[in-house]
Amino acid sequence: MVGSGCFALASLPGASSLSAEAVGLVYFTGSIFFTLAAFEQLRTARGGDRLDLLASGVQAVGTLLFNLDTFDAMSDSLTTDQQELLVWVPDALGSVCFLVASVVAVAVVWGDRFFAPARRVARLNLVGSIAFGASAIAAWVVPDTGELLDATVATSATLLGALCFLYAAFLLSRHIPTD
Repeated sequence: MVGSGCFALASLPGASSLSAEAVGLVYFTGSIFFTLAAFEQLRTARGGDRLDLLASGVQAVGTLLFNLDTFDAMSDSLTTDQQELLVWVPDALGSVCFLVASVVAVAVVWGDRFFAPARRVARLNLVGSIAFGASAIAAWVVPDTGELLDATVATSATLLGALCFLYAAFLLSRHIPTD
């Protein structure tokens, strides 16, 4: 929940006008919490369920990629080519990992043996992953201008994705029994 909350806070309208450095630090802090949660999920994945293990592993890789891109995004001295390589590529690949993990997670909980809240959590995470993917596409740096393809969509989609992940984490913490 902390990682999602950080991403939501940093992507609120007007946040970047307060302090780009603070926003960058909030995103990076959120990425660390995403990674801690992903590795805890990987640690506790059901060993007998290969799809659950696959979803957890792919998500963990995605969070590591977000660590890289949010850290590198804090630098204000990157050229357009460096931004593409160090920020956009890990962001895009991390978003792909989140999308793959979410699709696999939906498949894991699709059957009747899972509680409805588990299916709701998986669907919310899928919507959040789609939003993060849209954000990554919109965050591509246009070589001729050095500007994002669509900064408004990038920020808005990040906010939507973060809110989906936040609500899913809240539901997970309240309704899904643990082993």
